[in-house]
Amino acid sequence: MRSGIRVLAVAPLLLLSALASAAQPTQYVIISFDGANDNALWARSLKLGDETGARFTYFLSCVYLLSAQDKALYRGPGMKAGRSNVGFAISKTDATARLGNIWAAYQTGHEIASHGCGHFDGKGWSETDWRAEFKAFSSILSKGWEINGADAPAGWADFAANGIHGFRVPYLSTSPGLSPALKRSGFAYDASSVSRGPEMPVRDGSLTEFALPMVPEGPSGRRIIAMDYNLFVRHSGGIERASGADEFAERTYRAFADAFEAEYHGDRRPLQMGFHFQLMNGGAYWTALERFARDFCVKPDVACVSYADWLRANPVDADDAVAAGG
Repeated sequence: MRSGIRVLAVAPLLLLSALASAAQPTQYVIISFDGANDNALWARSLKLGDETGARFTYFLSCVYLLSAQDKALYRGPGMKAGRSNVGFAISKTDATARLGNIWAAYQTGHEIASHGCGHFDGKGWSETDWRAEFKAFSSILSKGWEINGADAPAGWADFAANGIHGFRVPYLSTSPGLSPALKRSGFAYDASSVSRGPEMPVRDGSLTEFALPMVPEGPSGRRIIAMDYNLFVRHSGGIERASGADEFAERTYRAFADAFEAEYHGDRRPLQMGFHFQLMNGGAYWTALERFARDFCVKPDVACVSYADWLRANPVDADDAVAAGG
């Protein structure tokens, strides 16, 4: 009889636990790529999205739509025409393949956003400078197929004019002119900030601001920006060391997995992670990303989404001038 009483007492607790679990909000993960250059990595990332259901944000540098013979079509603020900190497309064929990957990504639900063009440090740029950079991005994106001697797919013009909603500044280096330029240029969000840990995005008038979190990493648990380049610098001083790829991949995976678990079993704030189209330290950081996506993006109460998807899923009340949250 006493055993039966224990079962009856436990049952309500189990029910309450199940109800609490069911009431938990979705755990969002926002994965992005800066630059979006290498066509092989376009294919690799799109394959990962297909396998896991994840949808990514690609922060495109528009110089990758210009071959060397067309580089004079771009002139960065205060720069000579044809200058870029990250080079240009290898050829018109290379640029055209990239345009095809951009279109394939957009058509399958991924987001294309702006990383500007020449990857210059804009810490001293005025609002006018930023707006000029945004205008260059829009012009080159719009004319990309024509510049490279190919026909744009139906719908490209509308995408180029209306499909770019977000921005991330190169080097995460901002200036006072950036925010007003983004607002006046019609951007919905800026993903250029850094926070101590995962935080809810904040609203600044018409602009939503996202911050890459610093997460504990490595044996000492020191915090680091959740971005592959920062890990590359910590792990090997920014010098390629492919021999350490397995160790670096494991450390990166563990840092991201632990940050995920802390939110998943905690406040469920969106976890943001940033990558580049570069295989640093033998591809360690892409290896960690793919393992993470296959482990966590497939969970039923987890959504690995683009920044634009997160905004659509978590609309901001028009009267709410502070918090953008779900």
